[in-house]
Amino acid sequence: MEKNGKGLLNIIGAGSVFEGTINVPHSIRIDGLFKGKLQTAESVTVGEAGVVEAEVKAQNAFIFGKILGNVYIEDRVELHSSAVVVGDLHAKELVIKEGAVYHGSCSMQRGKEATVESTIA
Repeated sequence: MEKNGKGLLNIIGAGSVFEGTINVPHSIRIDGLFKGKLQTAESVTVGEAGVVEAEVKAQNAFIFGKILGNVYIEDRVELHSSAVVVGDLHAKELVIKEGAVYHGSCSMQRGKEATVESTIA
């Protein structure tokens, strides 16, 4: 499945449970439960039913569900009205919609300080 011509969209579907490390060069969507460590060179989307208990590193993040863990984003994070994030957040841009819940500290930096090093070949 192509997404914006950039690459594949990886999905952990509703009802699925995955524990471990995910390191993908394309976008990922999580609608199930993921525990561990997640890194993508593109975007991560956590659907309304999605629960992520992990350290997350990505280019962009669109959160509709729950993240428990620290989040390191190179560009933009959007916390939609159904989002719950518990953990520290590092990004260039942060958008928090009315109704979203966020507990943690936030660091917003531009330039080299905000770059997330990718280990994806």
